[in-house]
Amino acid sequence: MLVISNAVSIPDDEIVLTAIRAQGSGGQNVNKVSSAIHLRFDIAASSLPEFYKERLLQLKDSRITKEGVLVIKAQQYRTQEKNRDDALQRLQTLIKAVTVVQKTRQATKPSRSAKRKRVDSKTKRGQVKSLRGRVSD
Repeated sequence: MLVISNAVSIPDDEIVLTAIRAQGSGGQNVNKVSSAIHLRFDIAASSLPEFYKERLLQLKDSRITKEGVLVIKAQQYRTQEKNRDDALQRLQTLIKAVTVVQKTRQATKPSRSAKRKRVDSKTKRGQVKSLRGRVSD
């Protein structure tokens, strides 16, 4: 059972964990031991509330397939248990991040003094540049 919040949790049977061989260097051991974890989570078929499902499917995340399956590959650690914990933690973090609602941006205008300062600095800079020209006799 993966706990997301007090009211929301995901049963273990909805998360498919598969042990695979990790990529990258590691000597002879990398060819023998399946220490990486492939996590698959079907968003549409899950028991998550509709709000969570909609927000997850709207994400522009390359880990979410066209069918709505979230795929996380964890291979950072050398042991299968640590990689399993890491994959579940990343799934939990992603689902929690979806619940945060962004505040709407309030449009603001620059103050009158800020406009004046900007124009003054531009004219001053223009004068400095004009003084860089050739000196005429």
